[in-house]
Amino acid sequence: MKKIVLLFIVFISLTVFSQEQKRPKIGLVLSGGGAKGFAHIGVLKVLEEAGVKIDYIGGTSMGAVIGGLYASGYNATQIDSIFQSTNFSELINDFIPRSSKNFYERRNDELYALVLPFNKMKIGIPEALSKGMYNYNLLTRITRNVRHIKDFNKLPIPFLCIGTNIETGEEVLLNKGNLAQAMIASSAFPSLFSPVEIDGKILVDGGVVNNYPIEEVRKLGADIIIGVDVQDGLLDRTQLKDATKILVQITSLQSIERMKKNISNTDIYIKPDISQYGVVSFDKGDEIIRKGEEATFAVYEQLKNIVDMSDPYHKPKMELRSDSLQIRAINSNELDNYTKEYVVGKLKFKPGAKTCYDDLLKGINNINATKNFSSISYSLEANKQDVDLNINLRENPTKTYLKFGLHYDNLFKSGVLVNLTRKKAIFKNDVASFDIVLGDNIRYNLDYYIENGFNLSFGFKSHYNQFNRNVAKGISSTTLNNPDINSLNVDFTDITNQAYFQSLFVQKFLIGGGVELKYLKIKSETLATVDPIIDNSNYFSLFGYMKYDSFDNKYFPKKGWYFTGDVQSYLLSSNYTGDFKPYSIAKGDFGVAATLFKNATVKFQTDAGFSFGQESVAFFNFVLGGYGFNPLNNFKYLYGYDYLSVAANSYIKSTGTLDYEFLKKNHVNFSANFANIGDRIFESVDWVSIPKYSGYAVGYGLETVIGPIEIKYSWSPEQPKGFTWFSIGFLF
Repeated sequence: MKKIVLLFIVFISLTVFSQEQKRPKIGLVLSGGGAKGFAHIGVLKVLEEAGVKIDYIGGTSMGAVIGGLYASGYNATQIDSIFQSTNFSELINDFIPRSSKNFYERRNDELYALVLPFNKMKIGIPEALSKGMYNYNLLTRITRNVRHIKDFNKLPIPFLCIGTNIETGEEVLLNKGNLAQAMIASSAFPSLFSPVEIDGKILVDGGVVNNYPIEEVRKLGADIIIGVDVQDGLLDRTQLKDATKILVQITSLQSIERMKKNISNTDIYIKPDISQYGVVSFDKGDEIIRKGEEATFAVYEQLKNIVDMSDPYHKPKMELRSDSLQIRAINSNELDNYTKEYVVGKLKFKPGAKTCYDDLLKGINNINATKNFSSISYSLEANKQDVDLNINLRENPTKTYLKFGLHYDNLFKSGVLVNLTRKKAIFKNDVASFDIVLGDNIRYNLDYYIENGFNLSFGFKSHYNQFNRNVAKGISSTTLNNPDINSLNVDFTDITNQAYFQSLFVQKFLIGGGVELKYLKIKSETLATVDPIIDNSNYFSLFGYMKYDSFDNKYFPKKGWYFTGDVQSYLLSSNYTGDFKPYSIAKGDFGVAATLFKNATVKFQTDAGFSFGQESVAFFNFVLGGYGFNPLNNFKYLYGYDYLSVAANSYIKSTGTLDYEFLKKNHVNFSANFANIGDRIFESVDWVSIPKYSGYAVGYGLETVIGPIEIKYSWSPEQPKGFTWFSIGFLF
């Protein structure tokens, strides 16, 4: 009986094998075409509906991306979902989350309107190419099921794609190595994405030399070729009206003539009607997918002829592996200007750590955000039960930059910011930056920082600020016998120098501390009858801080939270007033932002501060009022009150803002704040009483390349009049 069963099983197996051998092998060729390639998704959906089993896939550019995903195991519906959830604006612009940027990288985006390379006393032009890291990160995550497969013939469906050697103009067949990297190289459209280096070759979009790899798919063993052509035909002079169309036409000149022969060699040719769409029409993805479906239904009868209707193929949904990663080792190439500790510190996880793809990609974004590397590639290699992370970095040859910014507010008035930044100024991992502000109030800011990853980092800061303004008389310890004087017109000068260290705490919080030497000069003609100089002293202090900031946008956040906590102890002074005694100040600031519904955001903030020890120095009191200026020392915003019009040595304030983005980058908002302000209010229960200070503001904000442009009208029930405030450009 056992022998009969065994013979039956062998017979069935041979029959199935024989049928499989007789079934013609079907190859799928997907051309490139940018956003037009969305049509490939529609084609795949109909092929699956018809029961067509694809045995080989070859693609170029967008055809390589979609073909590679299909070959890795995804079905058409899953690929559709991936593309529906992808932000193509962020992809094209190589979006880097704000959370991936440290202090200096955020300053670059939130302070300067224009950044230019500066080398040998010559100003260059900004780099326009995207490194494609957003795309690389995305494809690395979603192809994790096949990350250890280096021979593309061993993928669930054998696959190949085409790249172009930009140095020789030769076609490069990509059928082994890192799948995500191969797809990126094949789709690196010239002028939009940086070239990709693979095996020493510098590659760009394969569509330049071969946008329809039919011969290569035939060589894999395909008997029948289904080809999908989403290329443009040649446009005439009336249609070539923008740079993108001209570049596409240039890259298509060779392939269009070659395509005539390819069409005749294609057994089932599918040409979606997508001439009205462009290579960057990513916002029309749904329409383009439908065009792909329509074109495939037009050849449905031909498809049924190559399908065994008694046993049509149904491609299963791919089950994604866990994204958990146990990193055994982190390997990076030798760098001239940066240490391995610097690279590992940016990743924010160490060798031996258990992590996940999200954390890995955040780490890669952290490296990308430095702009210290012109190209970044990485792969995960099996190492027993764990993986090794191999990173290859190419250093950016540009190390010096000129940067420019503009700003106006009602306190510091107008200013033009000019910056010189030098990376690798003295030591590895360092950056030196010097700002000078020219305008109504000349100022400067000098920063030097050495970043050492998980080890202690060191820095030095020096800044000079000045302004003339009516401020609260509480800024002065001078006795004023005239009760009619509520404010002083002061000339304020501040020169601050700090040496500090800082490091990461639990991989999220920035903690640090250091020493400060501050020179403060305050002069007021209001006190002409007495000494007009209120203070002219040096102050020596120690300080410590902790910071965390996950806001997605500094000025108009939609999500995230932040926290800062500072303690500063003033120990010594040259003591111009003769009143100085050592004392300390502590302050904290917490904020959270969340999206209520589409384009509507709410932000809550609470900040407080107090002095402790001996009698506080009035010049370092908390001074509140106004909005839109760059806070220094203990100056704070307060809606409803004029600039720097309320002063005391302790305060607590809560602020709520409702913001609505009614058009892209156009905001209207309403804010309310409530505060208790006074001397040593935390020594009693006064700080929890009904707020003595309140204010409101309505405003309009516009996000621009020079920074936000804001106008606010603010009022308070405690004040006889309201205030209109303007703020233009990034804060400095």
